[in-house]
Amino acid sequence: MTTFALTVKCKSTRGIVAAIANFLSDNGCNMTDSSQFDDSETGNFFMRVSFRSEQGKLLPELEDAFADVATTLEMQYAFHDESHKMKVVIMVSRFGHCLNDLLYRWRIGALPIDIVAVISNHMEYQKVVVNHDIPFHCIKVTKENKAQAEAQQMAIVEDSGAELIVLARYMQVLSDQMCKKMSGRIINIHHSFLPSFKGANPYKQAFERGVKLIGATSHYVTADLDEGPIIEQDTARVTHAQSPSDYVSLGRDVESQVLARAIHAHIHHRVFLNGNKTVVFPASPGSYASERMG
Repeated sequence: MTTFALTVKCKSTRGIVAAIANFLSDNGCNMTDSSQFDDSETGNFFMRVSFRSEQGKLLPELEDAFADVATTLEMQYAFHDESHKMKVVIMVSRFGHCLNDLLYRWRIGALPIDIVAVISNHMEYQKVVVNHDIPFHCIKVTKENKAQAEAQQMAIVEDSGAELIVLARYMQVLSDQMCKKMSGRIINIHHSFLPSFKGANPYKQAFERGVKLIGATSHYVTADLDEGPIIEQDTARVTHAQSPSDYVSLGRDVESQVLARAIHAHIHHRVFLNGNKTVVFPASPGSYASERMG
């Protein structure tokens, strides 16, 4: 039996949860998981519900029937088929740890996505990508050809039907135009615990400040460099005895895990934009299960 999800954002008021629960029950659906958040500062209400259609109703029919409820409560809403694998384009430069981690998670089914292309401005990872039967595109980027290179990148995104771009340590700054066009659909991994130590060589900055924690941040990409809404973060402990190179090595694992968790949240529609912040609901039971273990 296919599991669906309903995501809702609206102004907080009485009766929202009851209206959703009653609608699903009246339409032969059984709720299997639910998360909600009432933001007292903004007055916004967020909800995500997983459910099964036990009477065979499909999403288009449920969407049409829900329109009256949504209009009454002035909701922004969407229905999702949780078996759908989101089409993803990965972009990478010369650091391949996040790319390799994503390919492994994709291969075993731990990250249920459809990787439709990998784009790089270098050739280092052509072989590993092609060996996974994934199209590889090398597009060199310079100051002189940046606009043309981005046009080629966007053509690949559009032709492949990609719904999400993942910057897996892609070290080129995207243009404002591309950021706006793909707003809410580009996820980056930053090798620092933002908002601290932004910009170039954050591990060296952290080392020079004698930090005891290093971290990584995954966020949506906006026109403001490294200022997009944060989806996921994590840290690793370090000591005074470790070098900047140790920080880099320890950071690789954190970066890979944080990026994978951010993608997992996005593809399961658990992330809601809330101004400059995000609301990220917990994963539904079973959503981390792999199709195979290795």
